[in-house]
Amino acid sequence: MTTDKNLKEILLDILDNLSGEKEGDLERFKFSLENADYEKKAPIPKGRLQEADTRMKLVDLLCEYYKEHDAVNVAISVLEKINLRDSADKLKEARKKVLGPQQTPETSANAYRVKYREHIKNKYSAIKDMNARLGENVKLNSRYTKLIIVNEHRHRKQREHEIMALGRRHAEIMAERASPITIGDLFDSDKDGQSPQIVVLQGAAGIGKTLTARKIILDWANEELYQSRFDYVFYINCREINLVSEQGSVEDLISKNCPDQNAPTKEILMNPEKLLFIIDGFDELRFSFNQPTGNLCSDPCKKQPVEIILSSLFGKEVLHKSYLIITTRPTALEKLGQCLKDGHCTYAEILGFSEHERKEYFYKFFGNEEQARKAFNFVKDNEMLFTMCFIPIACWIICTVLKQQMEAGEDLAQTSDTITGVYMLYLFSLLEGHSSNPEKQQVQGNLKGLCSLAADGLWRQKILFEEEDVKKHGLDKPDSLFLNENMFQKGIVCERVYSFIHLSFQEFFAALFYVLEKEETAKKSETAIQSVEKLFEKCGKSRNYLMLTVQFLFGLLNKKRMENMEKNLSCKFSPKIKNNLLMWVKEKPFLSLFNYDKLLSDKEEMIFYLDYFYCLYEIQETKFVQSAMNHFTELKFTHHTFTKMDQIVLQFCIKNCCKLESVHIEKCRFLTEDPNEDSPGPCKWPLRLEWCHLTDAGCRALSAILRTTQSLTELKLPDNKLGDAGVRLLCEGLKHPNCKLQTLDLWKCRLTGACCGDLGAVLRTSQSLTELNLGGNKLGEAGVRRLCEGLKHPNCKLQRLLMWSCDVTDACCGDLAAVFRTSQSLTELDLGAHYSLGDAGVRRLCEGLKHPNCKLERLKLWSCHLTDASYGDLAAVLSTSQSLTELNLSHNKLVSVSKVPQVLFDNKLGDARVQLLCEGLKHPNCKLQKLELWDCGLTDTGFGDLAAVLRTNQSLTVLNLGGNKLGDAGVRLLCDGLKHPNGKLQKLDPICDCLTT
Repeated sequence: MTTDKNLKEILLDILDNLSGEKEGDLERFKFSLENADYEKKAPIPKGRLQEADTRMKLVDLLCEYYKEHDAVNVAISVLEKINLRDSADKLKEARKKVLGPQQTPETSANAYRVKYREHIKNKYSAIKDMNARLGENVKLNSRYTKLIIVNEHRHRKQREHEIMALGRRHAEIMAERASPITIGDLFDSDKDGQSPQIVVLQGAAGIGKTLTARKIILDWANEELYQSRFDYVFYINCREINLVSEQGSVEDLISKNCPDQNAPTKEILMNPEKLLFIIDGFDELRFSFNQPTGNLCSDPCKKQPVEIILSSLFGKEVLHKSYLIITTRPTALEKLGQCLKDGHCTYAEILGFSEHERKEYFYKFFGNEEQARKAFNFVKDNEMLFTMCFIPIACWIICTVLKQQMEAGEDLAQTSDTITGVYMLYLFSLLEGHSSNPEKQQVQGNLKGLCSLAADGLWRQKILFEEEDVKKHGLDKPDSLFLNENMFQKGIVCERVYSFIHLSFQEFFAALFYVLEKEETAKKSETAIQSVEKLFEKCGKSRNYLMLTVQFLFGLLNKKRMENMEKNLSCKFSPKIKNNLLMWVKEKPFLSLFNYDKLLSDKEEMIFYLDYFYCLYEIQETKFVQSAMNHFTELKFTHHTFTKMDQIVLQFCIKNCCKLESVHIEKCRFLTEDPNEDSPGPCKWPLRLEWCHLTDAGCRALSAILRTTQSLTELKLPDNKLGDAGVRLLCEGLKHPNCKLQTLDLWKCRLTGACCGDLGAVLRTSQSLTELNLGGNKLGEAGVRRLCEGLKHPNCKLQRLLMWSCDVTDACCGDLAAVFRTSQSLTELDLGAHYSLGDAGVRRLCEGLKHPNCKLERLKLWSCHLTDASYGDLAAVLSTSQSLTELNLSHNKLVSVSKVPQVLFDNKLGDARVQLLCEGLKHPNCKLQKLELWDCGLTDTGFGDLAAVLRTNQSLTVLNLGGNKLGDAGVRLLCDGLKHPNGKLQKLDPICDCLTT
């Protein structure tokens, strides 16, 4: 008789006794089962209990739902709850006899879980900061801040390699990806109702993958996460796994997670669907994972090499009902994907902190509210630092540095503004913290060995170093400031291994290796380190794991930083490295991948190219960057989303591109709010941002560019949702004395009259602005009046004002007429597409046009529904004005106009109306130079009148007759006028459109 059968039998005996002792006890038992709360597992559904209409079916249901051992425990709990304690005691006694001394409840999987939870809480509740001294630690829950996680996997084609170590493109992903999820949602069912068995949690270096993994297992142990889903959660650190050389099994992996040797591993393995394995750091594993399927193992107790054990778990060959969470850097996603079983996996990505979470992190880190507020406000005002704080590792570094500066009473504004600067400042702060003992001298003495170790590990893609590796680089006494000491089990003994406090620090020291002066006695054969030329060459071929090292390399070669490093670390820098770097930037990657004079618009190439801009930004030396950017005359970006950091970097490089003629940015999005104010550059270039979804937030960045960039002369922002608030920000920059902008295009930018006061203030102060396009904005009467106040100011230099379709009324025209009488600069005004000017409005305009001080040369009144009276007033202007040379009356019904100089599009004037025009054109005061009569319904008769004008007019040089029906007689008449010796016409266009067959 088996144990399982005996357990069922004793349950059946108890239920038999219930039905025999007292009527209704069995029904009470079933009713209480509906609300039974055991180990946070949901009660048996009511419908299934109702179907169990016999005692035997009820026993089967209990054992099926809870498993045999737990079914007995549930029954005891329910019996005690309904006050049937005698029955409960009998069941306890019977259970004790059945289980025997070898398998007591205290050693069962369920009972052991209580002990295991306590072990996990003790092990994972505290974390150590990277710079923690002996005995210093922090409670994980007091520091952990929620991270943004999205459950979408970005394939390699979408992103060629992992995000840069500090994750600089996270804001873009956050905006484009699905709504964020929490760690509790990782195993939620998809739209088809399928729950994943494997969750791949990816993210850049320092983004918080390990902390998230530890948070998951700690929350489970605290009974706050996955209670009904998993009975056991096991954490497997891939760094430790790399050091395991002996064979083992899945059962051994479980045993190593347990607090003692009494773990009921066999019983735990009986329910694989209740197990979760967290594999932390797949990208750090050294295995190839090229195992054929036949080598995989399905027995969780069979000992195999570690690579086969992990491959079997990933491929669901062993414990195929178990669940996995695998964390990895994106570079290893392709390799991991080859190991996973199709159809069982979902991907999620950690993007870092949102702005709210960054603030929360600061307050948690400092503990002191006043210090936290001061530090956070400082970082928020520094765009570079604030952007870096998207990444937890960078946030920690910045908080660490700021806290030390504040405690020392230093000015926070002295903090460096690049990644290299922040890492250097942190490095120096650690050295200062140990200046009272020999440890600082030890660090300085070990520096070259530390850098050599870092570079060697970088080329080997190795981050864990055994003692022999450390000794090979002359580090007999490992540097405790920058190398973490780890104790790992190896068989029956422990092994000591070392790692940098974070991979990004290894990359920093690897870069430092290349800038330090080398000793001739260095043994190159013992390491995998390649020359700096090889570093550049490999980095120039593709975006890869070397890019951040190269970025640090640029940053370290800043002259002031080199001086600080030499002073603080007592070391010398190589004098040749900077020239080598400049030669590489000018020749290697740019020559092989791009044209010298143009940046291609392909998205992948733009992203690749931005990496090099980041490198140039790190060095922060104008002369160097100007030399590196010397060959570019045009930059073009399309369909790209620029993060906050992208904008700062791009702005810096563009300003230092001496031969740059234009920057064309089309259909791009700008997500920056506060710009980094760099020094103005020497190059001149127009900036065109068409249909770029700009809002008032983006205007803050543009305003700073206007204040600092004396080279920017043209800014075109058509069809963006700037609004009045955005224009107000722009005007702050436009009024700055450094601003040299000449042309500003705000067509269709959702403006109202509220912004015209700000624009008027600009017109009163700006000494450079000569052209302003406000077309397509509903300015209204009050807005136009405010604008005219600026136009009338003697300091106003505006020459061309476009205001078509701006809700200008007849009342506004009096203010515009006053502008005509006073302005010495305005030569062109476009008031097209205004149906509400009326006769009174045109009359007021004409009063100003007739004033002897009026300097207007071009007036456009197309589509204004003008009447006969209006054209009478215009005729009077034409007979007196000495400046008006162009008049556009397109799409108006002309009736009686005697003198019309210039542009007349689509006016079905007919011959009679042209006759009136020609009378005005023959007037000796007429100054018309260009006449356009496009599609005006002219016939031979009308061309005869025009021929008479050509014989007498001394100013007309251009005549456009396109779209009119010109017959043989009309051609002859026109030719007679053209042949006259007094004619001044230089261009007749396009006559071919007028000929009939």
